[in-house]
Amino acid sequence: MVGILSFIKSFENTIAGDFASMGSNTFSLQRYSFDLQFSGQRDRVHPVISYRDIKQFEDTYHFPTSRVGVSFTGTAAAEVKFENLATDPEVQIMGVNENFIINSGLELTDGREFNQFDISNNNNVCVIGSDIVKSLFPNDNPIGKTISVRGAKFTIIGVLKAKGSTFGNNQDLRVLIPIQAARSIFSRPNINYNISVMIDNAEMLDAAQEEAIIVFRNIRGLNPIEENNFGMVRSDDLINRIASITGYLEAAAWIISIITILGSSIALMNIMLVSVTERTREIGVRKSLGAKRKTIANQFIIETVIIGQLGGLVGIFFGVVGVYLLATAINFEYSIHWAAMIAAVIISFVVAVIAGSYPAAKAAKLDPIESLRYE
Repeated sequence: MVGILSFIKSFENTIAGDFASMGSNTFSLQRYSFDLQFSGQRDRVHPVISYRDIKQFEDTYHFPTSRVGVSFTGTAAAEVKFENLATDPEVQIMGVNENFIINSGLELTDGREFNQFDISNNNNVCVIGSDIVKSLFPNDNPIGKTISVRGAKFTIIGVLKAKGSTFGNNQDLRVLIPIQAARSIFSRPNINYNISVMIDNAEMLDAAQEEAIIVFRNIRGLNPIEENNFGMVRSDDLINRIASITGYLEAAAWIISIITILGSSIALMNIMLVSVTERTREIGVRKSLGAKRKTIANQFIIETVIIGQLGGLVGIFFGVVGVYLLATAINFEYSIHWAAMIAAVIISFVVAVIAGSYPAAKAAKLDPIESLRYE
């Protein structure tokens, strides 16, 4: 129970943390609707968000205190080189504008972010992930160094703070370059772009979303009766949906745990019944020496409680350690489900009392004469 519920808690915190980094006052426009992505239905595929779409949106959308970030993934299998060193061919190259980093909730540990001058002049500069620093600059400061991406040279101006990986997607193995430079390197057809919008005043978020929908519908040329052919996602909506999904998982885990506990209580009762049978002569001796029924019953109740509590502690230990090892292996944020641990202690005590009551009562009712003749 502790292991299952702690793993679910770690899963929830990891995913929620990734989305929460966007900020509660951020939303994005994308090709697929959220429901389509998570239900697996791809029968309604929206048109790609083209470069023309994002440029028109940047030129048209002027909501107060808003910042528009645009990006696209050029490749997720690039090799980055520095002098005679090279990374494995698994680096993600992204073309971004000056607002992408802050809109995505990313932080820098060294250097600076892109500015409008870098993007508008298509400067050959880049911001790199922390794992690239480990591969190419293990003992050196990467700021100001020049790396090569598919033959193009970029000067490093910043290093992203480590974020780890989620479901095998390493967020520290990426290079961010100006969007126009990325378009010149990755010129495949039907590139899909992403748009993110951050509003400084969270109270104006709903109004900002409504205006963004109107602007993008006009860009797409939709008439008033047509449905949106694009998706809109808010980070807090994602967190709420993830919480509801993990809520169902947690409920299922509790049900499985209750069934398991029911089986363990029956097993514990059988163990104590066998113990009563095996110690019949001992019970007879104690009764012949003056032990009362209550004394005999308490003896078996206490033994059962001790067994139950030891079992609960051992279970908690293996549950906590097991989840820690699993979370470390798959780069999840390790979390302990404290409610499950408290419940485990309480339940193990209650189960022990219930499971030991019948064997204790049976032991207390044994006839001392018959017990002494046993065996």
